[in-house]
Amino acid sequence: MSQQGVRRNTRGGGAAWALVITSVAGFMAALDNLVVTTALPSIREDLGGALHDLEWTVSAYTLTFAVLLMFGAALGDRFGRRRLFVVGITVFTAASAAAAMAPGIDSLIAARAVQGVGAAIMMPLTLTLLTAAVPAERRGMAYGIWGAVNGLAVASGPLVGGSLTEHISWQWIFWLNVPLGLALLPLARLRLAESHGTGAPLDIPGTLLASGGLFGIVYGLVRGPVDGWTGSVVLTALFAGAALLVGFVLYSTRAKNPMLPMRLFRSRAFAGVNAASLLMFLGMFGSIFLLSQYMQGVLGYSPTEAGLRMLPWTGMPMLVAPIAGILSDRIGGRPVVAAGLFLQAAGLGYLASVITADASYAIQLPGLIISGVGMALYFAPASALVMSSVAAKEQGIASGANNALREVGGALGIAVMSSIFAAQGGYASAQTFVDGLRPAVAVGAAMVALGGVAALAIPARRRTGEQGPTAAPKTDPAPEPVDEPADEPAPEPTLAPTAPTPRH
Repeated sequence: MSQQGVRRNTRGGGAAWALVITSVAGFMAALDNLVVTTALPSIREDLGGALHDLEWTVSAYTLTFAVLLMFGAALGDRFGRRRLFVVGITVFTAASAAAAMAPGIDSLIAARAVQGVGAAIMMPLTLTLLTAAVPAERRGMAYGIWGAVNGLAVASGPLVGGSLTEHISWQWIFWLNVPLGLALLPLARLRLAESHGTGAPLDIPGTLLASGGLFGIVYGLVRGPVDGWTGSVVLTALFAGAALLVGFVLYSTRAKNPMLPMRLFRSRAFAGVNAASLLMFLGMFGSIFLLSQYMQGVLGYSPTEAGLRMLPWTGMPMLVAPIAGILSDRIGGRPVVAAGLFLQAAGLGYLASVITADASYAIQLPGLIISGVGMALYFAPASALVMSSVAAKEQGIASGANNALREVGGALGIAVMSSIFAAQGGYASAQTFVDGLRPAVAVGAAMVALGGVAALAIPARRRTGEQGPTAAPKTDPAPEPVDEPADEPAPEPTLAPTAPTPRH
């Protein structure tokens, strides 16, 4: 799209419309990472299903979202970003209606998987379309509003899901998307300008290898407690998944235009922040998945009450993120991210130690607050560290890789920690639930602590002037990649950062 077209769109109110459209679309995709968590007990009561079925109602979305995220962005670059954005909204809205009308748990899981496909097409194009519509001098404010709306979706996910489930029905957590999606479709078609990327070839072999490998690993982890870890189906899934992921790595080192260039991981900064992100989401998503059920099934809170009681954890980034941004400006992103991960691990470790069949909320509250502060300290500088670890021309790939690894971590976290829960406890009684929950959350704490160690591997900032994540991306050329984070964050990203979702 020409610059003249961008200016014409902006003068006609295009910037304001682009901000509204992309923010609402991002809100829907981010909300569906967590909105299901507080509705799980009601879904289980209504549709039936075992623990592994509940896992798939969350993981089916996060897994397809993660695997197809970079592919969705590449489709937009090649065939038109507005066109594919409309396609993504259509798929997401239709799948939401199908999930609301699902007659059984299997059809709900299938609809959730299709929702993830729509979100993977829609979400990475939101920031690209917003960037094209907003003049450079106003992008900082636009990015801030967009990020705040996505943060609100993450913070309010458990509460929205709980309130709709309690006062109407769990189906309305999906019906909510339908009028929003239907309203966005004509607005996106009429108010957004079309643009294209470089038109690089699509990496279909890489997408198939990554998709098959991740599905095999998650499927094996989910079925392990049900079929036995030595069962032929479980072992086949795990080994085949691992083999396909190895094949993906080998292929990506040799392919001309790979979906994820492996050479990026030669940078300690890029490798460190991505390892930290994967481990952070692994521990966080898995913990929220189980703790939301604990608050309802064991402690007897209603879905709304459970959502409200989760806010000190999920909502804390809204309060602490500005402080974290200031800190990262002054001392660099690495110590802030590492501190956040260690605090998150400490909060989860505390919860694992105090959870009982009759624990009061007052006893749990310190762990929720500490975890929330840690989450906020992580999220604020992490995106800036990712973007400053690569050359400007590879920022889209870097952002997409980081968001994909976050979602993969969420899916793996639910699978791993649910397997531990099933091996040590179950749903038979309040005590058996606690018996499974405590070791699972303890493992989640250990995974997040390992993420803190990975963050310490990121090279320290050597020069002053590293910009925090709250500032607007710049349009001037970024430096070539180095092992140390660059002084300035890279220019406008072409992939939208995923909101922290236990989306997931």
